[in-house]
Amino acid sequence: MKTFINKLNPPKALVLGFAIIILIGTFFLTLPIATVDANGLSFLDALFTATSATCVTGLIVVDTGDTFSIFGELVILFLIQIGGLGFMTFATLLFLLLGKKISLKERLLLKEAFNNVTIAGLVKLVKRILLFTALIEMIGGFILSIRFSFDMPVGKAFYFGYFHAISNFNNAGFDIMGDFKSLTEYVDDPFVVFTICALITIGGLGFIVINELYKYRGTKRLSVHTKIVLTTTFILTVGSTLLIFLFEYNNSKTIGPLSEWGKILGSLYQAVTPRTAGSNTLPIGDLTHSTLFLIIWLMFIGGGSGSTAGGIKITTFAVLVATMWCQMKGKEDVVLFRRRIVNETILKALTVTMCGMMIVVIVTIVLSLIEQRHSFMMYLFEATSAFGTAGLTMGLTPELSTGGRLLIILTMFVGRLGPLTIAFAITNRRKTEAFRHPKGKIMIG
Repeated sequence: MKTFINKLNPPKALVLGFAIIILIGTFFLTLPIATVDANGLSFLDALFTATSATCVTGLIVVDTGDTFSIFGELVILFLIQIGGLGFMTFATLLFLLLGKKISLKERLLLKEAFNNVTIAGLVKLVKRILLFTALIEMIGGFILSIRFSFDMPVGKAFYFGYFHAISNFNNAGFDIMGDFKSLTEYVDDPFVVFTICALITIGGLGFIVINELYKYRGTKRLSVHTKIVLTTTFILTVGSTLLIFLFEYNNSKTIGPLSEWGKILGSLYQAVTPRTAGSNTLPIGDLTHSTLFLIIWLMFIGGGSGSTAGGIKITTFAVLVATMWCQMKGKEDVVLFRRRIVNETILKALTVTMCGMMIVVIVTIVLSLIEQRHSFMMYLFEATSAFGTAGLTMGLTPELSTGGRLLIILTMFVGRLGPLTIAFAITNRRKTEAFRHPKGKIMIG
C-alpha cells in the first residue's frame, strides 16, 4: 500500500486523499446516530452532504439543522475543517505530533495543496496556518456566541457561534439555523454581518497572503501575489456591494423594507458570501436577475489561491483583466504592480478560466436535460455554485433528481481540487516536448 502511494504524483495523491475522506464521511453520516431520525440518511444524501462539506461548498439536499444530530453535525464540521485546510495540513500535524520527519514526497504534496511555488518553508507555514486558523475561529466564534446568547440558551449559543465561525472561515456556508433559513434573521445585525464577512474574507485571502501580512512588520514587503489578492478583493467587495445595493434597493422581497443601514449590511453580506462561502442573509430566489447574474460571476471568480475558497481564483481574474487591458493599449508585456507577468502564468490563467467555463456550460446543459422543470437561470446558478464551491442556491438543490445530485457531487469535487489538478491526475504531464512545430499565423478578432 505504501509503495503504491509513493508511486502517485501529487495531483493523484490529492484526488485520492479527498475521495477517501469523502467516503469516510459518507459512512459516518449514514449511521443512525448521525441523524435525528433513527432510520438514518440514504447513501446518496450522505454522499452529497459529505462531498459538500469536504469540498467546503455548502449545497445541501437536507437541512443540516433539522436533519442531523449533534454527532452528525460534528462529523460535518470535521469534514469542513479538513476540506478547508486540506487533508495534508492535518497529516503534517499528525506527523509532527508523532515526531515523524516530513519527507520530500509529503512536502511536494503540501506544495501542490497550497498551490505554492516552492517547497521551502512549507512545514513552518503549516504550523502558522494551524495557529492562525485556531486563533481566527476562536475570536469569530466568541463574538458570534455572545450575539447568539441573546436569542438562545448560552450553551446552544456557543455551539451555534463556533459552528458558524468554523463553517464560514472555511468558506463552507453550512448553517444549523434550521428550515433552510440560513442567517436571514440577522440580515441587518452588524455583529453577525461584520463578523461573518470578516471570517469569509480572511479565509478567502489564502494562507500565503495571511502569512505575508503576519511577517510584514519585520519584512516591510509584500509580494505581487499578495498585492493582487488584497487589491482585487477590495475592489470586488466594494464594487459588488454598491451594485447589489442599487439592484435590490426597491425590491420588497429583499432589502426594500430595511432601513438604509440595513440595506447596506444586506448588500455587503450578499457581496461577500459569493466568494464561495454559501451562507446568505437574503432569500436568493427573490433576488433580481441583475443581482443573480452578478453573483454568478462572483461565484465563478471565487477567492485567493491556496485559500479555503473555490472558483478560478481572483489572481486568475486579475491576470486576465490586466492582459486584456495591456493588449488594448498595445503593450507587449503584462505588468501588475511594476512586475511583468510571465507568459506561462497568463497561459495557465487562460487554461483555468476556459476549463471552468466549459465545466459550468456542460453541467448547465446536462442539468437542463435531466431536470426539465425549472428556469435556465436556476441551472446556471446551481452549476456555477457547485463549480465555485459557493453553496448558494435558488432552491434547486433539494429538488434534484438522482442524476442531478450525482452530477453536482462530481462538479463540487472538480471545483474544490481544480480542473488542472484533476487533469494532471488522470493524464501524464510532460514538462518538455521532444520537438516544436513550425509557427502558424491565425487572424484573431
